[in-house]
Amino acid sequence: MIVSKLQGHGAYHARVIRQWIHTFISSARLPLHHYHGTKSSILEDEDISLEIQLKLSARAKEGFIKAQDVVEIVASPEIQTRLAAAGIQKRNIKERTARDWLQKFKWRYSKRKNGMYIDGHEREDVVEYRKGFVKRFLTQYNPRMHTWDKVGNETRPSTYVLPTPNGARSCRLILITHDESTFYLNDQRKTHWIHESQKNEPQPKGDGASVMISDFLTSEWGLLKSRDGTREARVVFKAGKNRDGYFDNSDILRQVDLAIDLFEDQAGPYVQGLFLFDNAPSHQKRHPDARSARHMPKNPKLNWVHHKEGLRMRPGVLPNGGIQSFYFPDDHPEYPGWFKGMQQILKERGLYPEKGLNAQCEGFKCESGKSDCCCRRLLFNQPDFTNQPSALEELITSRGHLCDFYPKYHCELNFIEMYWGAAKFHYRNHVTRPSNLQEMEARIVECLDYVPLAQMRR
Repeated sequence: MIVSKLQGHGAYHARVIRQWIHTFISSARLPLHHYHGTKSSILEDEDISLEIQLKLSARAKEGFIKAQDVVEIVASPEIQTRLAAAGIQKRNIKERTARDWLQKFKWRYSKRKNGMYIDGHEREDVVEYRKGFVKRFLTQYNPRMHTWDKVGNETRPSTYVLPTPNGARSCRLILITHDESTFYLNDQRKTHWIHESQKNEPQPKGDGASVMISDFLTSEWGLLKSRDGTREARVVFKAGKNRDGYFDNSDILRQVDLAIDLFEDQAGPYVQGLFLFDNAPSHQKRHPDARSARHMPKNPKLNWVHHKEGLRMRPGVLPNGGIQSFYFPDDHPEYPGWFKGMQQILKERGLYPEKGLNAQCEGFKCESGKSDCCCRRLLFNQPDFTNQPSALEELITSRGHLCDFYPKYHCELNFIEMYWGAAKFHYRNHVTRPSNLQEMEARIVECLDYVPLAQMRR
């Protein structure tokens, strides 16, 4: 008791000291203090920790994670069985512990941040197409074009001699680029100088109504118009279910047909146009009668057509260059006018093996590197099928001009993007927003026409 009082303690401390003395006399063991001691955690068991994290990841796919989810996972029969097998006595946790565990599992309670969009720039097919496009442009297209510097001065005079490889006659080439862009009613400049006397007014929510512009530009004349300026290739389109619908392949074909008329009127004879488009699905769509093995039946079938439009598939090309009809003649004794089917088409080409072939591999997921594993894959790899052009390309080439497509993910190659940027900059700098769609459309046209030719040529 005296020692306890000297240390500033009372009777309880004296009893503890007496207990320590008896323990030391009987077992020669010194007392251990419990300050700064290490505590074991369930998470030290890697198997248990991994299973909890896997269950947590599964729940994250169904909704937002809460600390209570961790509590419920630990209380589940599977985890409880593992804890009992590990000899852990305290097998349940509270939400406070669950939040600590979430931190250890690298989960953070925070706002989701914007990330960087990752696209397929370096995909093998994209890289291969990009190299081919650059090679075509530098060796086939650019030598036949006029060029301009950043100021707008022509760097290749109109008197230059056109290249004539192998003695072939060549004509001047003019690039016509196409693109679509959308303007929004409430797209205005948000930051500007405001006097303190100006009162705050309610601002419209959202982007507002939209108007889509589909247009063609040339480095020669800028906007693609007729020689007298009365007609232009530009299309103003109000996209939407209850508006003008959606701008599809049929719309772009009509616009391109008009654009070729305007180009030929402006350029005159002995000039060829190079029409460039992006790789949008609507631009790559094929004609309804185009060759495709995608839905072909293996055996003969009555009234089979590839598309609901009801057009028969156009003839193919045999290995010897002959024409191959995909339909039996109308006077055929067994299948008059029927679709032949893939098996018969391959037999006529001398490609069907004696052992036979399935119509297609399961799910059309053929083994990598195989080109003759099934009827469909074998036809897919035939030259007349792989070289089937899009409806857009067929229209342009049928009228004596060239058609090509920019590489995917490379919109910066299309100089019309700078044209859109300049027009939208002018559109946003208007002090007042348009009061209706008619006024909005008129303002958009004004801003598009505002961009000078010299700026387009940069």
